[in-house]
Amino acid sequence: MDSFRALVAEQQDGDVVREVRSLDPEELPEGEVTIRVAFSDVNYKDALATTAKGGVAQISPLVPGIDLSGEVVESSADGISAGDEVIVHGYELGVARHGGFAEYARVPADWVVPMPAGLDLRRAMALGTAGYTAALSVHQLEERGLSPDDGPVLVTGATGGVGSVAVGILAERGYEVSVSTGKDSEHEYLRELGAAEILDREEVSAASERPLESERWAAAVDPVGGSTLAYALRTMRSGGAAAVSGMTGGVALETTVLPFILRGVALLGIDSPQTPIELRRRVWERLGSDLAPRGLDSMVTEVGLEEVEGVLDSILEGGVRGRTVVRIGD
Repeated sequence: MDSFRALVAEQQDGDVVREVRSLDPEELPEGEVTIRVAFSDVNYKDALATTAKGGVAQISPLVPGIDLSGEVVESSADGISAGDEVIVHGYELGVARHGGFAEYARVPADWVVPMPAGLDLRRAMALGTAGYTAALSVHQLEERGLSPDDGPVLVTGATGGVGSVAVGILAERGYEVSVSTGKDSEHEYLRELGAAEILDREEVSAASERPLESERWAAAVDPVGGSTLAYALRTMRSGGAAAVSGMTGGVALETTVLPFILRGVALLGIDSPQTPIELRRRVWERLGSDLAPRGLDSMVTEVGLEEVEGVLDSILEGGVRGRTVVRIGD
């Protein structure tokens, strides 16, 4: 390896310049495991990491990409060998150290997830952090006792990465899935994934003076936050729970204590970037088996490294549906 290609984001004069460059192997960070990257994917966090006011990137220049899959080419760690197919995502990847939008990456050994049975390099990145976050949300809700017999589950932001995979997972597991979206053109897509009911985004994000409304949902998977989360809480059934992983609808939450003290509603925070590695590996094993989502292929668009810039711009504008896989290797 004399050099390798990477998409680099660099702060210059108050802006961020993004371009595909040739990097030297010495520019890789320290770590026990070196990986030839086959695929990455595009997330909202990647877009924030490549904008001047995104508040995500901690170094410059930075190779973005919070997810990657590939083949180990060098390892000094026990239990990880050259030739192993692996997944890496979250932690500081693509934020404080070079990430997945490059032909090679180097990471600490305790960030590495062995490729589970039922998945391959491309399918793992069709899921990526978004799919993992959706799966972790369902995993945590079911650990709390949720089952399909409990009633409908609400998925907000349903055409996004987390939302799409959550719909597919829940539907495949036999849940009645209600979804919210502001995109009328995507109703057929959501029904193909398994949505039984589609609510307009305006309905679930509207302000209300009522602290509690009619009980509707046994649980919610919410990557949106803000007023949408407030709606989910005040319409939750007694004993229900909301698994919250995002803030595209804002970081402020205007609610009351009444859903919690009169209906026993629980708020489950889903911190996918910093999940302990053993739980992370367990959830990935489930993604290859009983948490495999319905309709994953229909969620995926594939692009090359040179096309990532356009996707980063589109995702900030809400113009990306489902998952975008980035083909890195040949």
